[in-house]
Amino acid sequence: MSNTQLKLHYVSVLLDQGLNKPLDYSFSGDIEIGMRVLVPVQKSLRKATVVALKETPSVPHVQEVREVLTEETLISEDLFQLANWVSRYYCTPLRKVLHVILPATIRKETKAKEQLFVKRTLSPSQLAEHCRTLQQKNSAQAKILEVLLKSPKGILLSELLEQSGCSKSPVETLAKKKLLTLETVQINRSPLEDLEFFQTKPKTLKEEQRLTLDKIQTSLKANSFKTHLIHGITGSGKTEIYLQAIHEARTQKKGVILLVPEIALTSQTIERLKSRFTEKLGILHHRLSDGERFDIWHSIRKGDISIVVGARSAIFCPVKNLGLIIVDEEHESSYKQMEEQPCYHARDVAIMRGKFSNATVVLGSATPSLETYANAKNGKYALSVLTKRATDAHLPKVQFVNMKEEFSRAGGFTLFSEALLDAIKKRVQKGEQSLLFLNRRGYHTFQLCTNCDQSIKCPHCDVSLTFHKKNNYLTCHLCGFILAPPPVQCPYCQATASLQYKGVGTEQVERTLHALFPDIRTLRMDADTTRHKGSHDLLLKSFRSGKADVLIGTQMIAKGLHFPAVTFVGVLNSDGALNLPDFRSSEWVFQLLTQVSGRAGRGELAGEVIIQTCMPDNPILSLAAKEDYLTFFQREIESRELFGYPPFARLAKITFSGPDEKKVLAFAEQIQNSLIDKLPPSYTIFPVIASGYAKIKDQFRFKLLMKGARSQVLSHAIEHVLKNRHERTIRILVDIDPISTFT
Repeated sequence: MSNTQLKLHYVSVLLDQGLNKPLDYSFSGDIEIGMRVLVPVQKSLRKATVVALKETPSVPHVQEVREVLTEETLISEDLFQLANWVSRYYCTPLRKVLHVILPATIRKETKAKEQLFVKRTLSPSQLAEHCRTLQQKNSAQAKILEVLLKSPKGILLSELLEQSGCSKSPVETLAKKKLLTLETVQINRSPLEDLEFFQTKPKTLKEEQRLTLDKIQTSLKANSFKTHLIHGITGSGKTEIYLQAIHEARTQKKGVILLVPEIALTSQTIERLKSRFTEKLGILHHRLSDGERFDIWHSIRKGDISIVVGARSAIFCPVKNLGLIIVDEEHESSYKQMEEQPCYHARDVAIMRGKFSNATVVLGSATPSLETYANAKNGKYALSVLTKRATDAHLPKVQFVNMKEEFSRAGGFTLFSEALLDAIKKRVQKGEQSLLFLNRRGYHTFQLCTNCDQSIKCPHCDVSLTFHKKNNYLTCHLCGFILAPPPVQCPYCQATASLQYKGVGTEQVERTLHALFPDIRTLRMDADTTRHKGSHDLLLKSFRSGKADVLIGTQMIAKGLHFPAVTFVGVLNSDGALNLPDFRSSEWVFQLLTQVSGRAGRGELAGEVIIQTCMPDNPILSLAAKEDYLTFFQREIESRELFGYPPFARLAKITFSGPDEKKVLAFAEQIQNSLIDKLPPSYTIFPVIASGYAKIKDQFRFKLLMKGARSQVLSHAIEHVLKNRHERTIRILVDIDPISTFT
C-alpha cells in the first residue's frame, strides 16, 4: 500500500466489538493498514484492526497501541478498497464488513495444529543393523524401527504408534540413543487432504466454446478488468470453459476464485478441478471446522493456495495476484446475504473486486438474472452465447400434465400423475435414473382444523408447523421449534377429531413412491437429510454410483449438478412460486424449471421431463419448457420497465424487528417520514407493512421499501436518517438491491 510502511505516529483502528467508529492511537514503528493490534479502551485491552495511518490524531490526547498482533497485514490493498466500497454501497459500518473479510476464526487467532514428526538419523543399512540387534531382544524399539525403515521421508508420531502398536516410551528411548529425531510440524487441516482423483485432459472445445474461451483469454492477457457473461443452455459445457480459463490464469501465475451457489456443488467442482490440476486447492464454505477454515485461509494468504472454490463469502478470501473470478450460476439467490449486514450480493462484489484487482470476471448461467443480461445487452459486459449441448445431446422433451384433470380422474388429490409414474417405472426397468423435484420438505406442510379453519402455527413465528412423519413431530422451519407428539385436539377451538394433515413434502413423496414401487431405491436430498458435514457428498456419490433409482429433492438438486445417468425429471408442483407477491416471481419460476429440467439427458441417453401443474397454459411454464430465455427476457423486461422495477430502478429495503409489535411499527413509520423528507420527489417510498414472515423467533417484523434512479442516493438518505436513530430493542436491517420484496 502506498505510504503504509512509513514510521507514522498515529493510527486509526476499528475495535472487533462495540463502537462502529474508528479510534486514534499513537504508535512508533512500522505498521500497515490491515494489521491486527491490541489497544487500551477504558480499563481493558481490546483487539482491533488498523484502518488508517495518520500524521495527526482526531483528538488532542491519545493512548498508545500496546501490541501489534500480526507480523504483516491480513488485508491486501484491493481487499481494503473492496471493504470500503461494500461499507458505502450496502450502508454498513466498516467494522461489520471487516468481520466478513476477517472471519471470527482468524480474528480469534485459532492456533495452527501441530504434531510430532519422527525422522531417522542413520542410513537405512545402519538402522537395519540396530533393528536386527533389538529384534533378538524382542524389543518394542525394534517394532518402531521396522516401521521407520518403511518410511524413508519420516512419519507422524501418531501414525508410527498406530502401525507399530507401541507406546511413546520406546520412541523417546530411541531418540535419546540418537537413532531418530522428534520434530514439531504444522498439520494442514483440509477436507481435501485424503481425497484421490483420476487425472483428465482438457476436452476439445466446440466452436462456440472456443470463441468464448478466446475472449476470456484475451482479457487475462491484457491484465485489465473486464466482465464476461456466458449465457449457455443447460449442458452446454460452461464448466469446461471455466477449467481451461483457470489453466490460462495459472499459466500466467494469477490467482483464481470460483464461486458456486450451493455446498453440494463445491464437491462436484473440486472433483473436476482436482482431475485437471495437480496443485493444492482451497475450499471455503460454512460447513468447515474452525481449524480447517484457519489453515485454508492462511494457506491462501501466504500464496500456498492459488485456486479457491467456495460459496458466497469466498469472494473475500485473500488470494494473491488475483486474476480470474468466476461466478457459476450467477442468477442464484443464495449469492445474496439476506439475514445480516452487509446484505451483499457476491456476484456484484465479485465484479467490484475484479475492478479493484484488474482481474477478469466471468459470470455463467443458462438463465441469467434480468439485470445481468440487460448489462450484457447494453455492452457493459462481454456476452458469449452457447446454443448447443457439449455432448451434442438434445434438450429433453418436456410434457405438461394438467393436475386438475388428474384429480378429477382419481376422484380427489393424487400426488403422482399416471404419466409420471409410468416414466419412473420405465427408467427403473431400463436401469436409468430419475430426479423428482418438490420445493417443500417434511411429510405434510401443515395441520389444519376443519372446525375453525386454522392451521397449527409456531408459537414464536408467523408460519404453520410442518409435520415430519419419521420423528412424529411438528416443527417450525424458521426457528426450529418442535411440538411432539402432534396435537389431537385443536389448540384454538378445542375441537377433537377435527385436525387433518394437508400439503405434501419430500418425505411424503419418498414414502408414497415406496408404497407404489416396493423395490425402488430412493435417496432424498433436502435440508433435513443434509444437516451434517459431508452429507451432501455422501448422497451425491451414492446416487452417481448407481445406488439409487430416484433422487428426490428440493431446489438444491436443481443447481448445476451433473448426473449423466439421469434421463427423467419429474416436477411435482410448479405452481407455488407463481403466486408469490414479488416482482421476481416469474423470473424465479422460469429459472428453477429451466435448471431442474436441464438435469435430464446430459449423458448419451435422451432426456424427458414431466411438469405437473394446475396452470398448463401459463406462458412462463411453456417458455421454461422450451428453454426460451430470449422470449422470456423480452416479455419480462417490458413488464419491469412498465412498473419501474430493476434494472430500470434501484430498490432498497429496511426491515425493522423487535418484541413489541406496536413499538416496532411506530419506529418504522418515523423512519419512513424522515426518508420522505430526505429523498428526492421522484423517488418512491412505499407504506410500512408487515414482512412476508410477520414474526420470527418472537420478533415482529415490518418492512419499508423504496425505489429510485440511483442506489447511492438511497444509501446516503438511509445512512443520514438512521444515524443516531436507534432503539435498543429494535433491530434494523438495511438491504440495498434486495432480491425479494416479499420477505
